[in-house]
Amino acid sequence: MKIARYFVVGGASAAIDFGLFAILIWLIGRSNWFAAAAASFVVATAFNYVLSIRIVFSSGVRFSRRHEVTLVFLASAIGLAVNQSAIWVFYQLAGWNIWIAKCLATGTAFLWNFTARNSFIFRENR
Repeated sequence: MKIARYFVVGGASAAIDFGLFAILIWLIGRSNWFAAAAASFVVATAFNYVLSIRIVFSSGVRFSRRHEVTLVFLASAIGLAVNQSAIWVFYQLAGWNIWIAKCLATGTAFLWNFTARNSFIFRENR
């Protein structure tokens, strides 16, 4: 049921990501989508980490808290690259609507983040 709990956490994080992205796009314009997407992703990732270690994963199982946070932010940096690349491909390259591109990017980053956390960072030793 870990994936179901992560789906709830991911949904809440996605709501923060989309909400902040929308506000930033409104404030700074669509031409600055890259900065808006990066800022909203980072805030949502921090929220996701806090909620994940409270609801989904056991913190400190494999690594010290410091290493764990470092690994989460490293995995999230890769997730950010995935997110930004997907938006670029779907919005800039393919010319799709920015919100469709953002949805596809969020789904892709969600899969990456869960896999990295579940399979490596928070994997319990057996």
